[in-house]
Amino acid sequence: MSEERVGRILEAAGVSAGRLVQCRPLSGGTYNTVEELLLADGTRYVLKTPPPHTAPGLSHERELLVSEAEFYRAAGAVEVPVPRVVGVSFDAAAPTGRHLLMTACPGDMWDERPAPDEQALLRAELGRRVARLHEVSGPGFGYPSGALGPLSADWRSAFTGMYDAVLDDARRFGAWLPRPVDEVARAARSAYGDLDEVAVPRLVHFDLWRGNILVERPAGGPDPDSARHGGPRIGGLIDGERMFWGDPLADFVSLALLDDIEKDRDFLTEYQEEGGRAEFTGSARRRLALYRSYLYLIMLVETVPRAMGEQHDAWLRDAVAPELVAALDEVAR
Repeated sequence: MSEERVGRILEAAGVSAGRLVQCRPLSGGTYNTVEELLLADGTRYVLKTPPPHTAPGLSHERELLVSEAEFYRAAGAVEVPVPRVVGVSFDAAAPTGRHLLMTACPGDMWDERPAPDEQALLRAELGRRVARLHEVSGPGFGYPSGALGPLSADWRSAFTGMYDAVLDDARRFGAWLPRPVDEVARAARSAYGDLDEVAVPRLVHFDLWRGNILVERPAGGPDPDSARHGGPRIGGLIDGERMFWGDPLADFVSLALLDDIEKDRDFLTEYQEEGGRAEFTGSARRRLALYRSYLYLIMLVETVPRAMGEQHDAWLRDAVAPELVAALDEVAR
């Protein structure tokens, strides 16, 4: 982005453009452009800007910045570590254009560096954090961006609309799926009745794989929510642009990406201790399988407009497609 536009964005947020020292791109974003802004006093901001409205994308990806700003507002209200919104504009015609300016959370992307005992403590802390997210209720079900229409009064209407939208995207982009689109739709419909058990719209991040969880190794004093005093702890939950108001069970998909959340006793024990509900009844398992199939469909379809490359496409076919088939089979059973 041009330095002039970055300066306008900072000034609109009440920050002097003269304090900007460096603007550098950050990797990891697959839809929005992400940049880090470093100020003269060491303050770090993260700036997100969306592609033009004409850029190809999935139906639910319109106005993702609206959803991301909503997630940070809601999560911050229950003291979950997330970026704080500094400035935002959803108006493409504004001098600053569409953007989301936020504080940078401490830490680095969660990787394999923590020792096994530290990993267990981090998963336990994450369970407490996510339980707090799920305490937050919303005004209706669905994506707050309005990309798929207004929020719904019931979860079945909202989620079936979300599912139908990604199936329509698969048809529109000619995406490869391990089963025909109509067969996927029939399998999903067999579990739609279980969605009626969800009565309250809760805050769902829906993209809480480890790449969107920052781990901090603090040098300061103890924090009652840290994984260990002086040890690694959760520095921030980021990239909330995929959030929706819905069934908290849906967050368990990315929290155990391509795996089974029921194996994660460290996470589940603390999640339940903090008040989160994780009762794996037959209906709950069918809903969880339905949400798994939804995320894996998105992963397979989005690769077409993203043009992620042959290596990524091969990984999707080898790793994600079998998980989609397994989830659909579980739904149908």
